[in-house]
Amino acid sequence: MKVAIVHDWFVELGGAEKVVQQLVTLFPNADLFSTVDYMSDKSFILNKKIYTTFIQKLPGSKKYQKYFPMMPFALENLDLRKYDLIISSSSSVAKCILSGPDQLHICYCHSPMRYAWDLQEEYLEQIGSAKGFKSYIYRYLLYKMRTIDVRTSNSVDYFIANSNYISKRIQKVYRRESQVIYPNVEVQDFTVVKEKREFYFTCSRLVPYKRIDLIVKAFSQMPDKKLVVIGDGPEMKKIKAIATNNVELLGYQPFTVLKEYMENAKAFVFAAQEDFGIVPVEAQACGTPVIAYGKGGSLETVVNGVTGVHFYEQTEKSLIDAVNYFESSKALDPNEIREHANKFSTERFLKEFRNFVIDKFEEHLGDKAQ
Repeated sequence: MKVAIVHDWFVELGGAEKVVQQLVTLFPNADLFSTVDYMSDKSFILNKKIYTTFIQKLPGSKKYQKYFPMMPFALENLDLRKYDLIISSSSSVAKCILSGPDQLHICYCHSPMRYAWDLQEEYLEQIGSAKGFKSYIYRYLLYKMRTIDVRTSNSVDYFIANSNYISKRIQKVYRRESQVIYPNVEVQDFTVVKEKREFYFTCSRLVPYKRIDLIVKAFSQMPDKKLVVIGDGPEMKKIKAIATNNVELLGYQPFTVLKEYMENAKAFVFAAQEDFGIVPVEAQACGTPVIAYGKGGSLETVVNGVTGVHFYEQTEKSLIDAVNYFESSKALDPNEIREHANKFSTERFLKEFRNFVIDKFEEHLGDKAQ
């Protein structure tokens, strides 16, 4: 069986790339394809060569976002005719790859094009194009991307969703059923620490939708509570400007430092609306409770009152109320929190994904034989 794995883009190591890492573990002889590749360290995918589209050679392609409208066309021009199984890891365009009737295309969907659908207004606000003439240009381009997104869903034989939340979005956008297989979390890399220290913790790339600004603003109104923030990104200057003395900004830190803070924190704070959200599960693998925005994947990864506390509005007041409620409630059991995190382990992901592929490929072979 010849296997091709297609990923949106290889730019930095995040949750989606860690999924690809496990797909390579399952299919070590697979070939990898992507729109662009700008990762110098490919050890996580066994240093395999990544075959890219013509966008890689275009001027300024390191700022790959400006070529979004061209990406579906670029992927459709990759020749994958020799492969029996195509697995796309898609939060945007990877599923746009062309496949024939004798090929099986399984899409692991992190999300339909989130910026083109229900998060369009948030996306336009973040890039400063929600109003004015430029807004109409972007809205037209997003309209075209929605059309392409639906059209290319027809080339997928089976969808796998990374959460029930995304399964509902797949049904809403593509009118397709999907199997939920939660992404892999390296829970074995973390140790349960029962005696927590007196600080709250968050870590993330500092980009608008992660809402680190909201967390910092909330803690600026709680001067008696310490917050530690690890991460860097385009919002660093803005966050530095609003941070008060009780907020410690450490910037980028290696995994060993991040792990130490995550294991010892009183609670991990998470304010983003994520499709799944791997980092809150990593925190729970440390036995650390999570104070999370109660929408999206957090409703599936954080059990309110058992492994953490939900807040239901992305406002400073709602988060402050959640922190105060957390402190006034009974202490949560670190061992029980870790046990919940084990449900999202890498071993579980590999087993579920492998079984799904075997079942669907056997059905596919049966259909071909008829």
